[in-house]
Amino acid sequence: MKTSLTVSSLLALTALAGCQPKAEIPERPTLEETGRTAAPEREWTKGAMVAAADPRAVEAGLEILRDGGTAVDAAIAVHAVLGLVEPQSSGIGGGAFMVYYDFEADELTVFDGRETAPAAATENLFIEDGEVLSYLPAWQSGLSTGVPGIVALYKSAHDQAGKAEWADLFAPAIELATDGFEVSPRLAGLLANERLISAIDLDKRPDSAAYFFPDGKPLSVGTVRDNPAYAATLQAVADEGPKAFYEGSNAAAIVAAVGEAPRPGAMSVEDLAEYQVKIRRALCSDHDDFRICSAPPPSSGGITQNMIVGLYDRMLPEGEDLTDEEKLKVFVDAQRLAYADRDYYVGDADFVQVPSDDLINPVYLDARAEQIAPVDATPQPGDPGEVLGRGPMLGLWGRDMTDETPGTTHFSIVDSYGNAVSMTATVESPFGNSRMVNGYLLNNELTDFSREPRLGNLPVANAPGSRKRPRSSMSPTIVFDKDGKLLMVTGSPGGNSIVAYVAKTLIGVLEWDMSAQDAVNLPNVIARGRSVGVEVDTPGGQDWADALSDMGYEVEERTGENSGLHVIVVREDGLEGAADPRREGVARSPD
Repeated sequence: MKTSLTVSSLLALTALAGCQPKAEIPERPTLEETGRTAAPEREWTKGAMVAAADPRAVEAGLEILRDGGTAVDAAIAVHAVLGLVEPQSSGIGGGAFMVYYDFEADELTVFDGRETAPAAATENLFIEDGEVLSYLPAWQSGLSTGVPGIVALYKSAHDQAGKAEWADLFAPAIELATDGFEVSPRLAGLLANERLISAIDLDKRPDSAAYFFPDGKPLSVGTVRDNPAYAATLQAVADEGPKAFYEGSNAAAIVAAVGEAPRPGAMSVEDLAEYQVKIRRALCSDHDDFRICSAPPPSSGGITQNMIVGLYDRMLPEGEDLTDEEKLKVFVDAQRLAYADRDYYVGDADFVQVPSDDLINPVYLDARAEQIAPVDATPQPGDPGEVLGRGPMLGLWGRDMTDETPGTTHFSIVDSYGNAVSMTATVESPFGNSRMVNGYLLNNELTDFSREPRLGNLPVANAPGSRKRPRSSMSPTIVFDKDGKLLMVTGSPGGNSIVAYVAKTLIGVLEWDMSAQDAVNLPNVIARGRSVGVEVDTPGGQDWADALSDMGYEVEERTGENSGLHVIVVREDGLEGAADPRREGVARSPD
């Protein structure tokens, strides 16, 4: 059922070349298996666009597109620049999920460049003296660093879908790193945030302190900061391929940094050399007028986005005259159920049983929609095994409420050939774990595992393990219309709130008939667990908070939300882009 919610009605609530690691490539599904039909004579006429978190990164991508590059080519150029100008969010020391749509082949591919735990990691990775290590010391430690996946993802994606010369993709970032870039307000603000800096080691470790705090002071807005070490690293990758990153001196430097105190990690050069990108099948589900596709586990995207939209459609009361409050309530209730299932079931499906298809099965969603949690209670996970006659699944795992922190970026790209990329990349928390190597920061991605591996007698699906990938909230998403045509590219950073942020744009555009920008501008509402977080420093947010509170929900009024939504919607007359005003991004076309 589709309903309309306009901005006015919202406010009216009360106003690797060489030794490159080999990707594991499964057989592609046939068109019959996907349920779609071939369209061999289609022609793309909608143009091209890049939406990302920094204008300089957007321009790097547009430059590639103007020269005839693909969305994958542009994505590499965009991210290489983002790793320089917003190092607090992502970089080549981290990981990513890329969902790629090939227009000519009418096929989707997911490149899983998620960081992996070292071979020596066990489920007790964050157990110290018999106790679970608290977040802060785990974050600022060598234990938290997973083997970075970004550079290997670059090469795997480029091998499959690139047209531009490999080396050319790094030229914009190398030039900026060599000549210097102006420090943006967001980066400067984080470096001047005394609470954040006092909690981390960025100003205490020699390399990062010298780079971010020259003369003992944080970089200020407008300061021109060069990064010759980053330029040299990218140049080596441009010249030699991923082996320049995963082998030799760079690999040794990563291992040395991870092995430093406090709490050194056990990463080895073998862990780096053996890293593999996983090429996965997108997790898709059909809804009334569209098909939503996102990344499968260990990403939460394919499960949660399809669950939330599917539950919203099922739980919405019948009738054409629904109030905005009724629609908002259904969105909140759908989130609560989807989060409860996600927190219980999702982990690395290469290691644990994750009922991905069952969780978005229409029969299960029909049953789950009848299990709306009382507004004053903590939502509980459902049991798709029992509903679908496969045997009960509750009792297999302990529930994982790990609170992933936001140090992430997202960008959406459509090229002139009709191909699309939705890519979310991260170093996990702001500035990763503060350990700097050759001009880039290392991630603290392994804190996305449940630091407590068992709850009572039950193992947690998302517990650490050797070469395991931690669960992610990242939800890079591509939507198709009922005829199978590209309709929407969306995604966001924001830690565990990513699920809610991305769902907001899907509901806003697909269910409430909003423009891409109006959907992005909506107040963020995050309904994970008992309480509902509502962004009140955005127009209409306080009204939403008051309305939900009046309904009996435990409302947490929040400010400073960390979404970074970048969205492209295909309209009849071309592409419509949106950039989140909460960050510094833009959405632009090459012309």
